[in-house]
This record gives sequence, C-alpha cells and structure tokens, in this order.
Amino acid sequence: MLKNSNKQLFLITGMLLVLFLAACGSGSDSEENTEESSGSSVNVGEEVDYTITGIEPGAGITVTTEKAIEEYENLDGWQLEQSSTAAMVTELEEAINNEEPIVVTGWNPHWMFTKFDNLKYLEDPKGVYGEVEEIKSLARKGLEEEKPNAYKLIDQFNWSVEDMESIMYESSDSGEEISAVAQRWVEDNPDKVSEWTKGVEDVDGVAIELVSTPWDSERASANVVAEVLRQKGFEVTITPVDVAVMFEAVANGDGDATLAAWMPQTHADFYEDHKDNFVDLGANLEGAKIGLVVPEYMEDVNSIEDIQAK
Repeated sequence: MLKNSNKQLFLITGMLLVLFLAACGSGSDSEENTEESSGSSVNVGEEVDYTITGIEPGAGITVTTEKAIEEYENLDGWQLEQSSTAAMVTELEEAINNEEPIVVTGWNPHWMFTKFDNLKYLEDPKGVYGEVEEIKSLARKGLEEEKPNAYKLIDQFNWSVEDMESIMYESSDSGEEISAVAQRWVEDNPDKVSEWTKGVEDVDGVAIELVSTPWDSERASANVVAEVLRQKGFEVTITPVDVAVMFEAVANGDGDATLAAWMPQTHADFYEDHKDNFVDLGANLEGAKIGLVVPEYMEDVNSIEDIQAK
C-alpha cells in the first residue's frame, strides 16, 4: 500500500513538473512573440501607397523633395504627389481625423502647425532639406537710386515666424482674405511698423511692384508690406508667380522686389543662377524650416530612413 502511494505521488509530481516547464516555455515563446510584434515596424510605405503628398510643381520644397527621393535609397520607388497647398492640407486633415498614416511636405511658417499640434518633422540624416532657414528680401538693381523710400522700407522690414503664422491661420480659420487680415495686423502692430518706416518719407503715387509666390506664407508678407507702403503713398502691385519666374523678374528688373527668397537651401539653385543681378537685402524672417512631416501618432517613423523602400 505504501509502495503504491509513493508511486502515485511520484507520478503526480512528475506531471506537475512537466506542466510547469511547459507553461514556462509557452510564456517565454509568448513574450518573444510579443517582443517581435512590438519591435517590428509597420510598413508605412504600403499604407500610404509609397506616396509623399506634396504641393505645387516648381516650389522650392517640391524640388528639394525630388532630390530627397534620389538621395535616400529607402525612398526608391516612392513618388511625390504634386497638386496644391490647399489639396495637401485637406489630405493631411482627413488623415489626422481618421488617425491614418500620411507623409507630407511641410514648412514653417505655415498655419497647419498652428491648427494641428501633433505634427513632427522627420529627421534628415543626409541633410537634403538643410537646417533652419531664413527668408530674404531681394531688390532689383537701381531700385535704391530710383525709389529710395520704397527700398528703405523693404530693407527695414523684419518680423517673426509667429507674426506670419498668425496671419495665415486667421485667414484660414475665418475664410477671410489674407489681404484683409494683413491690413488689420498692420493696424494692430504700430510699434513694429514704425521700425520699418523709420526715415521713410511719404510719396505721392509712386508705383512699386512686389513679385512673390502664391503660397500663404508669402502672401502674408507681401500683403503686410504692401499695406505699409500704401500708407506711405505708394501704389503697390503684388504679382504672384512661380518661384523661378520670381527670381528672374527681380534679376531682369521686371519687378521691383521680392520678400520670398528662402535660403540657404530651398531656393539655392535659383539664387545662384541670378545672384549677380539683384541686391540681397538680408533676412526679413529667421527660423524658417522645410522637410517631410508626419503626425506624431506615427510613433515608429521619426526619420526619413524609417520609411520603407517599395
């Protein structure tokens, strides 16, 4: 009887040991599977159809993004969807509302960073998009001699990223034209305006043409400066054109000035082509930036190199 009891006890102990080891092995496999699952990155490329959502053809960031696709091997097979700034922001908003992945071309100043507080720039290890940029004012040769007061005001114009973005966001949020928002901004910021007009004399109907690009950021600066010039008696025309035409117009003397030259990276090619034929008045805004942008909920994507090749 004792022997049978010992045998049963031995069998029970053995079975429990086997079950314990099996449970440990199963848990270990489960943990390994979990770690593999959590460590594996989602193929963002497949989810966004290997497409970067961009803006207008010929824009500085469009040209730079085309270079990035060439420079980064992992972007091989990707395409840049070129449409318009409005279309890009619409697609971005839809993706954010549905918490879906999206990769867009982005830049500061832009009101989308005010509207959407969950955006992040992807790291750019190859430096294709450059570092922090500045927006410069350029004038045609001879403007200082022919229209010294306009030249002086444009030369003294300087503001911040926050100034520009506030106008852009208010216009977008209210549906009001940027020109009207810019006029109100000028009225509400007399101290800054007085710095730009220091030593500038009033004129009587002198014509001045500002050449710019059609982006909201440049529409904001052009309309602000135009309003201040008009208050000093100038008749101002704002001509929106493609960025290549903008540089050509100032270099050829077809336009008087521009406030929209992004340097040292975004418009570098255009600047180099015409640098001997215009006057560089320096930065009117510092702290600008361009690059590829994604929503922060895309946690596994923090660098351009995190994007999978096709």
